[in-house]
Amino acid sequence: MNRSVKSLQADVVVAGGGPAGINAAIAAGRMGASTILIERHGFLGGMSTAASVYPWMTFHTEQGNQVIKGIAQEIVDRLAERGGSPGHLRDTVGFVHTVTPYHPEIYKVLAVDMLKEADVKLLVHSFVDEVKASGNRIESIQLTSKSGRIDVSGGMFVDATGDADIAYLSGAPTLKGRESDSKMQPMTMKFRMRGVNVPAIKQYMMDNPGNFYRKTPIAELPKLPLSGVQGFYSQWKASGVPINRDQVLFFIGPEEDEVLVNCTRVQGLDGTDVEDLTLAEELGRKQVLMMAEFLKRDVPGFEKASISSVGAQIGIRETRRIEGVYSLTIDDVVQGRRYEDAIARSGYPVDIHDPAGKGVIDADVGGDGAYDIPYRCLVPQQIENLLAAGRCISTTHEALATTRLTPSCMATGQAAGTAAAIACAAKVAARDVDVRELRARLQQANMVI
Repeated sequence: MNRSVKSLQADVVVAGGGPAGINAAIAAGRMGASTILIERHGFLGGMSTAASVYPWMTFHTEQGNQVIKGIAQEIVDRLAERGGSPGHLRDTVGFVHTVTPYHPEIYKVLAVDMLKEADVKLLVHSFVDEVKASGNRIESIQLTSKSGRIDVSGGMFVDATGDADIAYLSGAPTLKGRESDSKMQPMTMKFRMRGVNVPAIKQYMMDNPGNFYRKTPIAELPKLPLSGVQGFYSQWKASGVPINRDQVLFFIGPEEDEVLVNCTRVQGLDGTDVEDLTLAEELGRKQVLMMAEFLKRDVPGFEKASISSVGAQIGIRETRRIEGVYSLTIDDVVQGRRYEDAIARSGYPVDIHDPAGKGVIDADVGGDGAYDIPYRCLVPQQIENLLAAGRCISTTHEALATTRLTPSCMATGQAAGTAAAIACAAKVAARDVDVRELRARLQQANMVI
């Protein structure tokens, strides 16, 4: 039986309801552009909620200067009003200056409230599987939904899918993984445990400082709330758990006796391949049970802990990204480079989880502790009415290891949504947006650029 295709239209169409897409849609809606946000899950938040990526890190430079504000900071403030975040806390791992805990269920509800305030139309349970393009323009995207096919046309499109799905389906050039062999950073199935004795962990850290990350601020722990832990090296080395990593990593919250465990590691699989994803989900969940058993048996403070939740899907650090007008490089990051067309800044260091080995490669940000993300990194080649935001902006494999973090994705999302609204109003291509106007609009919205 043939069924008619439903049609929708908007000035700005945002695909992907993660932190980048949420902020892009809010920004476009606040600019007066009619806006539609499309999400494949039944809830918003992307990796923050579907994959339990937690906490958000980081809004600050290593020196403590806040470089990500705008809608991202507004979300933190409004979460705090609802009891959904304590705000920015010192990172007791020592990897960054601050981390930002948040309650995922409150974030899901707040995001919808803020989209409604901005008059954004939201469609969940909707999967983009086709893009109709004519020449160098996208005419519409096709959705598969419970109620059948939906054709969504727009003036500008924002790809916030994380996997550059819209760019890829439109024919825009995309890249995947590291340049030498296309291998990508590993996936992680994250999970939470309740019943954790956090004070006991803190005391053990103070008594055994050599068993933790070299930058852990041990001397400050007595006066700091414990926000994260990296280490337990001796326990992990003796464990025999067959997971290819070199330490234990977990973060406290959102409840006092709760931790988010970031320890599983699924390597060598492609997050854009459905068969690889199927295998990754299987392996990741098996590793969760291994890790939980190890923590309860061998790690002080976990004796009475139990699994309270597991990600709805495996967490994905890297897949496709656009090949843009400019690709941010690791040299840009470590030099703290500034650009005239900067639309966001970030202070998160390079953090490459080895695609094949045990470790993590890290490098600090130079200059004043932050680097610029140029507008050109959001602009794909060939397709003139498309912008990227979040994990799939134009970078090298190494630079992606910092731009992929949630606050950075929120910032590029706000920039992309603002630029899309400007392009619609001026009837110009993405690459012809007046960057001076864009930067002025972002500064008016309390962005740091």
